[in-house]
Amino acid sequence: MSTSVSVVLLLAINLGLIWLLIAAPVGRRTLRLSRVLKASPARLAGLVSPLGSEADWHPSVLSSEPLSSDRARQTLRYPDRRGEPITRTVSVREARDGDGIACETRVIEDSALDSSFWEDYVDRRFMRPVPGGTLMTVEQTDRYRGIAFLLFRYVQLRREMKALDQWLATGQGEVRGILERPATQMVLAILSTVLLWPFFGLNVRGLLLSSFLTVVIVLHEFGHMAAYRAFGHKRVRMIFVPLLGGIAVGGRPYNSRFEVAVCALMGAGMSAFLVPPLIALHDVASRATGAAVLVFLLILGAFNLLNLLPMHRFDGGQVLRQVFSSRAGLLSASFLVTLAIVFVGWRIGLPFTLLIAGLAVFTLLSLIGAGGVKPRRALEPMTPPQRLLAGFGFYAALALHGYAIVYACDALIA
Repeated sequence: MSTSVSVVLLLAINLGLIWLLIAAPVGRRTLRLSRVLKASPARLAGLVSPLGSEADWHPSVLSSEPLSSDRARQTLRYPDRRGEPITRTVSVREARDGDGIACETRVIEDSALDSSFWEDYVDRRFMRPVPGGTLMTVEQTDRYRGIAFLLFRYVQLRREMKALDQWLATGQGEVRGILERPATQMVLAILSTVLLWPFFGLNVRGLLLSSFLTVVIVLHEFGHMAAYRAFGHKRVRMIFVPLLGGIAVGGRPYNSRFEVAVCALMGAGMSAFLVPPLIALHDVASRATGAAVLVFLLILGAFNLLNLLPMHRFDGGQVLRQVFSSRAGLLSASFLVTLAIVFVGWRIGLPFTLLIAGLAVFTLLSLIGAGGVKPRRALEPMTPPQRLLAGFGFYAALALHGYAIVYACDALIA
């Protein structure tokens, strides 16, 4: 399989997976899980109902305060955009059918998210006695776009059921699973390298290329994580998704447009700091080592330059949307950035038809899942100095990665 065909196939697979995860019209779906727990229905109702006497058993719930016979205010450990605990006001309907108890919860108000996020969400808990305890069935209904959040909710429900069983036995519950652990992410990074290997050829050269790409992805996500830390996120992590790359996750929602711009820019920004040292290393390295440095430099530049494309889901699109407040300014900047990236492709000898086809693919990718979660309050606007800093930072990252590609290609051809 030729390299060009492999790259096209890899892009097609990525496009399909991204569409499935964040854009597929999944619609209204109900997750349903059941578990036999060693407790009475009344005891379980006191734990799982926001109006219950032990509703704060869950590790993520700081308190659950009844406001009336059918409403409660929950305070969560998760921080909002200012670092304060998120609060939610929920409506609760409880019903009894013989020895069985049913509880239905809906979210009325959320201090972090717009009310539209919870329009279709319903949580139902059914508890009925069975030999050995109580059979609790949990149903969560919501409307989904893509299966990513649906899978996340399913994993969280399984963890909650396991933690509840543990709480009843020991008085302590732990909701965290193995996915967040560094060892698990390391295994997923290795798995991603192995899965990418066939696309570059099942030989030593192909393994080296797939390993370089994995390292570049990790460095990119470390840049995002460093920015989160700089803005005061107490807990940041990276989740590696085989074939698709990595996702840096902050510890709270964004507070300002400047924060959005910097956190998005630092993925390519941190990698840009490596370009001058790598070029200097190539100048003093041996022939074999120098060639490996050039290949790494090429992958580093290409991956990050493509991330700077002014597409909605890409880092470049996120930065430009914050920097330019007017539609005319955003369109002009997007055109110039795209033109600069196309020029780099033309400069290294890529066919014009391939460049146009690539832009069409990335434009399609940008249209996938263009919506997002709406915060309750608008983000703090950027000041003129912040726009200047973010704009020149974007320009520097664009120029350095473009130069890295041109330098590496010229040196490899020479």
